[in-house]
Amino acid sequence: MPETTDQISREAIAARLEDIRERVAQACERAGRDSPPTIVAVSKTFPMRAIANARDLGLEHFGENRARQLRDKARERPGAFKGGDLVWHMVGHLQTNKAKFIARYADWFDALDSTHLAEELNTRAGYNDRTIPCLVQVNITGQEQKYGLPPERVHDFLDQCADYERLNIRGLMAMASYIEAPEDEGQVREEFRLARTLFETYDAASNPQVQMEELSLGMSNDFEIAIEEGSTMVRLGSGLFGPRDYD
Repeated sequence: MPETTDQISREAIAARLEDIRERVAQACERAGRDSPPTIVAVSKTFPMRAIANARDLGLEHFGENRARQLRDKARERPGAFKGGDLVWHMVGHLQTNKAKFIARYADWFDALDSTHLAEELNTRAGYNDRTIPCLVQVNITGQEQKYGLPPERVHDFLDQCADYERLNIRGLMAMASYIEAPEDEGQVREEFRLARTLFETYDAASNPQVQMEELSLGMSNDFEIAIEEGSTMVRLGSGLFGPRDYD
């Protein structure tokens, strides 16, 4: 973790956050939106000092992509469902044998993509006497190596979630293809629009476990497009904390 560098100082994060908030405001203006999206600060690989600095600057939601790292950080600084002052999101693919960590430590699970995992999370949430807010992950790129449900299965899966009384499905999450050049923007918009269509066309009125409130789209390289296409929650990591050190 890059704990000794100044890129995670309060001043460095504040400068990036000011730029991000301006870009968010401009994207909202272009889209004719009054409400900005929630920023989930993706803190994977970064130390607690970076999280503390970002929290001091007004960010509340933080995302981790590995269950054990989320567990360790949430032990040090508990999330809102345990009375803490921040909200922990598990944003990465989850193996069923690690569902216990999410039930014990995560405020949100943002990558639900199978009935097998839903069943295990539902059971573990019951053991911990809680309900877990979840987002269903959709594979909007068509790439086989990407996680998430195929678009054509999403609505049926949401219907099945009526069986899981300890899961509260709050919306959808998806990741677009990586933008390598300006001409890729059209493809990304098309993918985001697919997610939005799935989000807007699901009838949750008869499903007590589903409230389609959040559409989590956009990361550091494409969050402005995502906002223009209706995202209510953007996940920002390197754009907020700086480059990651994976060594």
